[in-house]
Amino acid sequence: MTKKALITGITGQDGSYLAEFLLDKGYEVVGMVRRASTPHLQRIDHLLDRLTIVQGDLLDQVSLLAILREHRPQEVYNLASQSFVPTSWAQPVLTGEFTGLGVTRMLDAIRMIDPEIRFYQASSSEMFGKVREVPQKETTPFYPRSPYGVAKVYGHWITVNYRESYGLFAASGILFNHESPRRGLEFVTRKVTYNAAKIKLGLADRLAMGNLDALRDWGYAGDYVEAMWLMLQQDEPEDYVIATGIRHSVRELLECAFGFFGLDYRDHVYVDPQFLRPADVIDLVGDASKARRKLGWEPKVTFEELIRMMAEHDDELLRAKIRVGEKIA
Repeated sequence: MTKKALITGITGQDGSYLAEFLLDKGYEVVGMVRRASTPHLQRIDHLLDRLTIVQGDLLDQVSLLAILREHRPQEVYNLASQSFVPTSWAQPVLTGEFTGLGVTRMLDAIRMIDPEIRFYQASSSEMFGKVREVPQKETTPFYPRSPYGVAKVYGHWITVNYRESYGLFAASGILFNHESPRRGLEFVTRKVTYNAAKIKLGLADRLAMGNLDALRDWGYAGDYVEAMWLMLQQDEPEDYVIATGIRHSVRELLECAFGFFGLDYRDHVYVDPQFLRPADVIDLVGDASKARRKLGWEPKVTFEELIRMMAEHDDELLRAKIRVGEKIA
């Protein structure tokens, strides 16, 4: 029998890569999207003839119940959330509704409709926040430093709670930063590669940044979605840290991206206080040894390969916009 998977957040970076991965595995894929007057389907445009798109919302449990009842997936990947950390400071309640309580609504819908469904929850390294140990692993205490991180902690623990209370196959992937050419322009890696390309092409000259010394463990989103799938193929549900185990500073990111274009970032980048977080996360780096041991998962794309991939994409994107006279933000 062909397996069927439901992906919430399918229009996002991870959702698009996961949809590709599952389709290649022979799955039927149902993607849940929020109703919008202008649908944001750019990341999955090339897949639309192979997907079933349904309207639903993590704020509306009736829609979740209806989707599960009609489509009967064997696996649910909950990737939808308000996922941009700075926005969580401006919209903390909405972030809590989507990123925290939305998980409960989906878990409860699964419990009511079909408790045999296997559930994946997208947890986050932001839950570690003010880190208690370096590197961080599955047993590291959480100390979130943003409304987003706090909401993710709620989503994580409610997943554990439903697993232990109702016997659901519910697993969380504690994913460290994972990037790609499909990353939104507001995220720091894409902000850097896109603006480095703009500066190289003479479309800009300066780039405002925040804390250049913050350390992150950056991997490739295409690698990380495989780990999500592997978690739901195990005999027992468990939580896993997914990371490269290698930390890089924002300064290194700038050096790598600008260096790709033959530029010195110090000639163009300045620190703007508006981009400094109220409470920053300084040293995130993950220990994915459990995932290596139990899932057989390994990251394949290096940091340098990832940034080169993103820089090449943004260079091509901007050149294409120039050719057709499109306005460039």
